[in-house]
Parts: sequence; C-alpha cells; structure tokens
Amino acid sequence: MQDKCALLVEDNKIESAAITSLFNRAGFRLSAVSDGYAALDIISDNQYDMVISEVNLPSMSGIDLLLKIKEIDATLPVILISGDICVKDAVEAMKNGAYDFLLKPLEAETVECIISGICRTPVFSEQSPMNGKYTIVTKNDEMKRLMNYAEEISNSRASVFIHGESGTGKELFARHIHQFSTRKDKPFIAVNCAALPETLMESELFGYEKGAFTGAIARKKGKFEAADKGTILLDEISEMNYQLQSKLLRVLQEKEIDRVGGTESIPVDVRIIATTNRNIDNLMQEEKFREDLYYRLNTIPLHLPPLRERKDDISLLADYFINKYNKLENKVVKGLTEHAVIELTERPWKGNVRELENVIERAVLMCKGTFIDEKLLSLNGRLLTARPPVYMGQSVAPEVSLRELEKKVIFQTLDKTNGNRTHAADILGISVRTLRNKLNEY
Repeated sequence: MQDKCALLVEDNKIESAAITSLFNRAGFRLSAVSDGYAALDIISDNQYDMVISEVNLPSMSGIDLLLKIKEIDATLPVILISGDICVKDAVEAMKNGAYDFLLKPLEAETVECIISGICRTPVFSEQSPMNGKYTIVTKNDEMKRLMNYAEEISNSRASVFIHGESGTGKELFARHIHQFSTRKDKPFIAVNCAALPETLMESELFGYEKGAFTGAIARKKGKFEAADKGTILLDEISEMNYQLQSKLLRVLQEKEIDRVGGTESIPVDVRIIATTNRNIDNLMQEEKFREDLYYRLNTIPLHLPPLRERKDDISLLADYFINKYNKLENKVVKGLTEHAVIELTERPWKGNVRELENVIERAVLMCKGTFIDEKLLSLNGRLLTARPPVYMGQSVAPEVSLRELEKKVIFQTLDKTNGNRTHAADILGISVRTLRNKLNEY
C-alpha cells in the first residue's frame, strides 16, 4: 500500500480535511481540489490510483465528472460521495461505472474496506488483465478466435481497424487489446467521432493554444496528448470529415500532433485503434474516406460477427445481463423461461448485443416473479427489436409536411430509447451524426 495516491474533489474545506486525514491514516496520499474542471486538468497530467468526488459540486456535478474521467481512463476507480441520500444519484453513478457510492461523513472502517477492495482489482494486482465492466462474454468459436488473435497482436505498435455493425462490441475488443498490451497501465482514451461536431473535433483530438479561437482562454491538451504512452480509440472513424482525415494521417506517419493555433509539433506515442460500422470501400469510392488513411489504419483488421451469427451466445449474454441488472436494480430474477430463450434466439437483432441488453434490462425491471417469460420481452405488444411505426395505416392530416412527420418519428424514437441517441440512430437506420444534425435543424 505504499506510494498509492488518490485525488479528492470536494468543495467543503472542513470535509476535505477530514477525508484527507482518513485516507492518509489508511496509507494513501491524497491531493485535493475543489471543482471538477480542476480535477480533469490534474488527472490529465498525473497518475492516480483512485478518485473520490462529491456529487454536488458547484461547476460540474460528480456524475458528469465521472463520465469525463471514464473517457480519460476507463480503469480508474471513481468513488462518489454525498451528504444526501439520493437513490437516483446512486443508481446513475453505478450505471456509469462508479466503483462505489458512499454517504458522508465517511467512517474509517468504510475507507479501509474501499481501499482493500480497490487494491484487489486489476488496476493494482494485474492478476487479471480485464476490468469486469468490459468483459467479453462469449462461447462462440469465431469470437474466441478473434479474442485470441487480439491478444496475440496486443503488444504491436501497429494500428488496428475493427469492422462491425453497431452494437457488436467493437469498443470492448479495443479495450481487450489495450488490457493485454504493455500499455495497460497507461490511458485508454475513447473518442466517438460520430458524436463530436465537426467544428470541435480537431480541437478535441489535438488540443489548442490560448487565443487560438474565441473562447480559448487557456491552453488545453487534446485526446492524443492525454493518451500518450497508451491507446486511443477512434470510434466510428468513418464519420470524420475528409479534411481532418489528412491531419490524422500525419499523426500516423510522423508520430506527432499540432495543437490548434500552435507553432510547434508535439511528439506522441499512441497506439491507434479505429472502428467503423460502415462499408469503407463504398466510402472510398465516394471520396468520403481517404485510401491512404485506410491502408495505414487497416494494418491489423478485425471483423466482428453480428449477434444473429452468434446464436449460441444469446442465452449466455442474456444471463449475464440478468445478473448485471439484478445487482443494479436489487432484483432476484433467476433466468429465462424456455419459450423466452426461443423467442430471443429467433430475433434478427439488428442492434446486436446493445439491443439485447436493452431488452433484458427492461424485462428485469418489469419482472414480478423469478423468471422472464416471452411476454416480458415485448413493449406494448411489440418486441423491442421492432422499429417504431412510421405512422403507416394512421391518418395524416394533409397539411402535415414530410419534415414534420420525420421530426415526429425521431422524437418518438428518442422517447422510446430514453434519449439514447446511439440506440435511436440504430433503430432509425441513420448515423448518430445525421441524427444530431437533424435535431439541430429542429
């Protein structure tokens, strides 16, 4: 337990001092800041073994800080603390990857138990290279072959290009490669290229200098610098604009980046893993994706099979998600009925594993007994896997425009997915960027 250090984010000076004292007595050196933005700055430049954060911070909530920390380093344990009993906050924290949610004032025994538990996790012990949150659940032969191959190439510096439909687990495979590599103790930074507006993508990836543009009041490091010595995942790279692709190509060739507004190149040592759910050959023919970039990225290609080609995994994954949501929702569901298993196996699963997880999560929440039957796998008499109705068979007023009808369908889908844009885009059959652009138009 020597030389272990933690970061405390607490705006109350008295409570900050008390918590620091508790962790010091338990063998941890504690650095303290008073807001989330300061925490993110210091995390980017330092190595910590855990973060403890108040939920109700003045400038950024503890939940938002948790999400941003997970983007920087998904394996860094984050403990959220609060003086208020709020079940909603606790559930949201655990769903978003918090290690624990504790009520203040903290007790010495609680702190010791937390530290003991964290020190047995892979972040410290290396006995298992996989973080439980990112376990690949499979018994499928093709998936096992791909996992073995991923482990074999994990220590290479070569770029990896993971191809697969939405929801097949491309990010999981990227994390699998990272966790088996010699970079496993360094940052893993995931960047969703589809979710970032084009106007912000360059500054997010490469950072910017003070005064580079309106609002750039201080220098900011980009994702590539944050991932130095580690791995960066460029998720859905096919959504990156053509001009920025040329700058990424330079990073691959020269191993250096240029901050927006900067005059000096900055060397970076980063393993690049890219993913796509699009047909890259078609995009290259349409001149929407650079061929030279493709060949640089595609040094090691991986093609993940859709869930409909992994039918032997469906019941295994369903059981895994039942156990997951039993713990999160304090339920005691034991499993699926035989008819429910058959129903799941026969579905096309256009949204793949992500869609299956959504179906099981709802079924666990709605289950009143100990087993999920086929009736619980439906919503309003329709399976969740079905696309939302496009008002076929319904009367539409002649004055309703196609644009208004499109808007209505999009918002209905977002409502059904509880605002999850990635899932909504999958259901609608469009990219996340297209969905975002349409929402901006409305």
